[in-house]
Amino acid sequence: MFEQVPVAPPDAILGITEAFNKDPNPAKVNLSVGVYKDESGKTPVLAAVKTAEERILGSEGSKNYAPIEGDRSFAALMQELVLGPAAGRGPARAAATAHTPGGTGALRVAADTLRKLHPAATVWVSDPTWPNHPQIFQAAGLAVKAYPYFDAARNTLAFDAMLAALDAVPAGDVVLLHGCCHNPTGIDPTVEQWEAIAAVVARKGLLPLVDFAYQGFGDGLDEDARGVRTLLRACPELLICSSLSKNFGLYNERVGTLTVVAALPDQAAAVLSQVKTAIRANYSNPPAHGAAIVTTILSDPDLRAQWETELAGMRQRINGMRRLFAETLAAKGVRRDMSFIVSQRGMFSFSGLSKDQVEALRRDSGVYIVGNGRINVAGMTRANMDALCGAIAKVLQGQ
Repeated sequence: MFEQVPVAPPDAILGITEAFNKDPNPAKVNLSVGVYKDESGKTPVLAAVKTAEERILGSEGSKNYAPIEGDRSFAALMQELVLGPAAGRGPARAAATAHTPGGTGALRVAADTLRKLHPAATVWVSDPTWPNHPQIFQAAGLAVKAYPYFDAARNTLAFDAMLAALDAVPAGDVVLLHGCCHNPTGIDPTVEQWEAIAAVVARKGLLPLVDFAYQGFGDGLDEDARGVRTLLRACPELLICSSLSKNFGLYNERVGTLTVVAALPDQAAAVLSQVKTAIRANYSNPPAHGAAIVTTILSDPDLRAQWETELAGMRQRINGMRRLFAETLAAKGVRRDMSFIVSQRGMFSFSGLSKDQVEALRRDSGVYIVGNGRINVAGMTRANMDALCGAIAKVLQGQ
């Protein structure tokens, strides 16, 4: 059976890290994979996380299986973090949350559940989007199409084109929206634009599926949830896939959630029962340690305050790197207007670099960027900024 199996192509993002690790260049810079780096170029363990782990290790009495949907205390805390105090719902509405292995696990469980309940539905993703989005839904057997999102000529949201495309999506289809810090562009809708998007989605009878991977990395925990909460007010049903990899620094713990919001409590419970069926067939039940860390932090006022301070520090460093990046490019003689980099939010910037320029950066300078020009701003430091911007200036000038 295995004699004629072809070698699969490397992952569009993680494959770049594999090539980076093999590169002997001592000055190499990896701006591809979406992992936060501090000023020393390391991915830190947050102090609040360390304290929480010490408490867990001191009190843990069992390694028994978690329930299929995970711990209820964790689910309740996550609903408040994402949906807001009292979950922002009317008295009749309800939410149900399952703990998943990261945001990717939440997306796959959502995909499997949708495939079972609505096999004819098409999932609409932004153009561009995270490269893993289409293959997750296609692997579950769902059709995937794209709606316009990025205006390359102006480095802005193609809002009018996006709204017109959503208005043409058939009722019953699924629209995947990035909750904040859009990956890969770093461009988010304004509050007013979110309201218009939510109005179209509700009027057309579409199901919004929100990928919410960067809460707290844009403008703040509540500020970054404005899009989700706007959809919550306008739409009777909603699916939200949250990741805690970035805002808690829990990358290898694989902590995420899938939250179902329905018009009535019994509807939310019914959908959760189907979600649990999908989980059981995939991985049976979630890993417990990461969720225990988050639960410990969010349920303790002092630890939560410490975590929010650390999260603000990460957010401020990213925004500071955006400003320094634009300033250093200008100092290197780049005439192209790069001010859009400063206004973008989150870890990523859609740089406008062509595939050939990306290849030249990798070949000549050891700078690794995703082929579509997406740059992980969080991988920049003051130490590598001068050389990085010098290399980019060189390829932009065609030297």
